[in-house]
Formats: sequence, C-alpha cells, structure tokens
Amino acid sequence: MNADRFKYKEITDIILRSFYEAQLINYLKATNIEVGLLLNFGKKPEFKRFVYDNKRKNISDDQRRSAAE
Repeated sequence: MNADRFKYKEITDIILRSFYEAQLINYLKATNIEVGLLLNFGKKPEFKRFVYDNKRKNISDDQRRSAAE
C-alpha cells in the first residue's frame, strides 16, 4: 500500500518543481520584489535563486503595488 503512494514519484516531483518555479518567476515579474528563493527540503536539499531587477520590468509602480496586495 505504501508503494502505491510513491508511484511515479520522480516524474511528479519534476512536474511539481516546475509548477512552483513558474509561479515564483511570475510573482517576481509582477511585484517590486527582486529576489526569490525556491527551496527543496527533500533527501538532498536544493535551492534556486531568481533575480528580476525592477529597472528591467515593463510594468508601472501602480501595477506592482496592486499585484502584491
């Protein structure tokens, strides 16, 4: 029964990691926040650091404030 719980674990882990990475990137692009960390506390801890400089974002300050609220 426990084996069924982890069936296809490798592929689902890849899919979930990609989902959270895409969400973080969209959030950084839409707000004034410039640095985001994606942390994985699995058997082998990993992290990714994402940086989006506010000067390069093509949205106004008003749009960023409303997206962050």
